[in-house]
Amino acid sequence: MSTPSDELKTAVIIEDDAEIRHVLAEVLESSGFSTVSVGNGIDGVRAVLTYKPVLTTIDVHMPGIDGIEAAKRIRAQSDTFIIMLTGLTDEADVIAGLGAGADDYLVKPFRPRELRARVEALMRRARATAEGTPAPAAMPSQGSVGPSFPSARPATTSIPTSPVVEEAPAASVPALVGDGEWLEHRDLRLHPENRIVLIGDEELDLTRTEFDLLATLLESKRRVRSKADLTLVLRGESYVTSYFVGDADKRAVEAHMTNLRRKLGDSAANPSYIETVRGVGYRLTSEAV
Repeated sequence: MSTPSDELKTAVIIEDDAEIRHVLAEVLESSGFSTVSVGNGIDGVRAVLTYKPVLTTIDVHMPGIDGIEAAKRIRAQSDTFIIMLTGLTDEADVIAGLGAGADDYLVKPFRPRELRARVEALMRRARATAEGTPAPAAMPSQGSVGPSFPSARPATTSIPTSPVVEEAPAASVPALVGDGEWLEHRDLRLHPENRIVLIGDEELDLTRTEFDLLATLLESKRRVRSKADLTLVLRGESYVTSYFVGDADKRAVEAHMTNLRRKLGDSAANPSYIETVRGVGYRLTSEAV
């Protein structure tokens, strides 16, 4: 029986630079993707809604709506993996992109093999989910495979002016699973299988990466997890020697952690849930309040 990873996958490329679009298409097609390329954010949102890609790359600075706004609109309606491409190294821009729902980011100019490695890491996370990890982190749903061509501009799907998020009844959340299956710390609870996070009775809306980081820290309890270690967890790698962890990877972990803390209502200076071990990494705070 074939798995999603065995089938031809679609990737949408949202990039206003024609040369970079061409490079991205070549790299992704060599990795087994069929690609749909567009030159602006509006057409990019339409392409994602039309072709339902497994993967989407988004440039931050484009005409019309920028990449961060495009990512927000896409994430509100799609679980496609998102890689942000930016020429900026400012941490605020990285945090904004990851906070908009991106799973990873690359700074331009980038090496094709680096992009290929990032894509393969995301696909490993998807395959791991298909083999028994929780369903919401599974490979995004794949519609009909789109064609490989530059500057495709499907125009059949309307673009919402604001994200539409369906709310689940709050009272039903804790009843989904048994208490013994939760990971807990103070009033924070996480269910790995159903991908639910609660503070008290309030459910939190975390991105796939934020959830995985939090689950890793909850499982590790007071054991410190370094930024390199957390990078490898997100990449689906087991050993530090099997994947080079660079400064960009560590900045991405820092940005994801900043967004996670904000959603938890936590403070790096006076943490309730996650504390920073300076120069090393992160761990849970002590159980004592």
